Amino acid sequence: MTNTMANVRSFLKDLWRLTRPYWYSEEKVQARALLALIIAINLGLVYLEVQFNQWNNGFYNSLQNKDLPAFYELLWRFTGLAVIFIIASVYQLYFNQMLQIRWRRWLTDHYLNDWIAERTYYRLQLAGDTDNPDQRIADDLAQFVDRTLNLTLGFMSAVVTLGSFLTILWGLSGAVSFTLGGSTIEIQGYMVWVALIYAVMGTWLMHLIGRPLIPLNFEQQKVEANFRFSLVRFRENAEGIALHRGETGEIRALRERFGAVAFNWWEIMKRQKKLTWFRAGYSQIAIIFPFVVAAPRYFSGQIKLGDLMQTASAFGQVQGALSWFVTAYTQLAHWKATVDRLTGFQAAMERTREASIKEPGIVTAASSDTSVSGDNIELRLPNGTPLVTPFTLKFDPGKSVLITGASGSGKSTVFRALAGLWPWGGGRVHLPAGKSVLFLPQKPYLIIGTLRAQLAYPAPPETYSDADYTRVLDDCDLLQLVKRLNEEQHWAQQLSGGEQQRIAFARALLAKPDWLFMDEGTASLDEPAEARLYGLLRTQLPGTTVISIGHRPVLAQYHERRVSLVKENGVGRLVFA
Repeated sequence: MTNTMANVRSFLKDLWRLTRPYWYSEEKVQARALLALIIAINLGLVYLEVQFNQWNNGFYNSLQNKDLPAFYELLWRFTGLAVIFIIASVYQLYFNQMLQIRWRRWLTDHYLNDWIAERTYYRLQLAGDTDNPDQRIADDLAQFVDRTLNLTLGFMSAVVTLGSFLTILWGLSGAVSFTLGGSTIEIQGYMVWVALIYAVMGTWLMHLIGRPLIPLNFEQQKVEANFRFSLVRFRENAEGIALHRGETGEIRALRERFGAVAFNWWEIMKRQKKLTWFRAGYSQIAIIFPFVVAAPRYFSGQIKLGDLMQTASAFGQVQGALSWFVTAYTQLAHWKATVDRLTGFQAAMERTREASIKEPGIVTAASSDTSVSGDNIELRLPNGTPLVTPFTLKFDPGKSVLITGASGSGKSTVFRALAGLWPWGGGRVHLPAGKSVLFLPQKPYLIIGTLRAQLAYPAPPETYSDADYTRVLDDCDLLQLVKRLNEEQHWAQQLSGGEQQRIAFARALLAKPDWLFMDEGTASLDEPAEARLYGLLRTQLPGTTVISIGHRPVLAQYHERRVSLVKENGVGRLVFA
């Protein structure tokens, strides 16, 4: 019991952390007004249910008394109530969905900001601290908003319904008396007590049966996301898989991923089967139960048919309100799993930001100096193992530099360090203030969009003219793509590795940076193409200082200075020529 209460308190605390920000945000006035309107409509629907309950009494009495005028009058009254009920139901759903999308949009925007700000997304990926952040933002936030609103409003309606119908049921129940041990015991409002006992027993049994659903639903969301991510990776790496003839291994891996989905689903099925057995029986008994309990008073003539029907209706409302936990248990289990995933994601982002404050890694800072320099740069692996011995460097403007080294010596890590991306290590990189810097990785990032947007990235496409695009495509031997400038494609799947690296050079020719850092920027090109592109940098970007990372000896002729990265006893060391 103590553990259960602690879990409930922990859940409510997590729920408040997720919920509170929106209701105290810059949109709080509109959000609260919309919520108040939805609550008012919900209360109105409960009031209409009370009116329907009273209508039941008169209608069935008119049938019993064969009172035709009263019958027609009650039909007209029902029509009016039904029309109002329909309108209220429609707008209750409409405004509920309006609030959902506004809340979800706000949450999505803030989660995206937290995920992307200060390169948290990059550190999370390197650390492997959380699975499928894309699913948590796209799916979990939508489910959280939907279930938080619907379950909260449903619980509120249940409480108001309970309060509204308790008085009605108490008055209709009368008293029941029985003899026990020679004493006569009379219970007032006995139908209320029967409904309470029925609901409490049902709620306790439902929780006992359904409690394992919470971790099962959490796991299901995880394995579903893993399977979907594997399918996306398969699609995006179709050529590599085909070239390796890797279909057998891929389908085996996909089947294993789906096997986890199916296994966990079977566990959910078995648990939900038990829940359904109980819930279906519970609901069916609840239909006839009030008639059985109230029948003695009807057959003894103490109440009329209308009273019996009104009593049964009121009992159903009270019992339904008290049994809200029973009917909503599956949704509550899904909700708990979603809250756990979102709070886990939020905690991982907070840990990453705290780690970046404690250990900022290599810090980049603007400097009044015209050179790019690094002071006491230290590079380590995530487990703390030294990767490169501490070094200090200085690159002067106008003097291109080639950094070479064997594969695995840490060249790309040095590249990340100069960009301020590597989180494990220390030191400071100084970049000239007011000067533009462009970093091009070995595998260029290609967006899904038009070729025009591709070339301009990260600037807007309208930054450059058609003549600019045509010129750089021609210079980079991609003239055949000019007619596709406005074509929207998944270009990473449309272009070869060499073409993608040519696109990266075209970006540099358009951007005209003061400093250009390239990591194996021509690794997918032949030597004549490499020579042509480096020649373009010299002729068209005379004011750009090029820092290249590569392993081909021929690259030395395009640079004025060389730095080697050698590995000694498993640790890299920079040697300046």
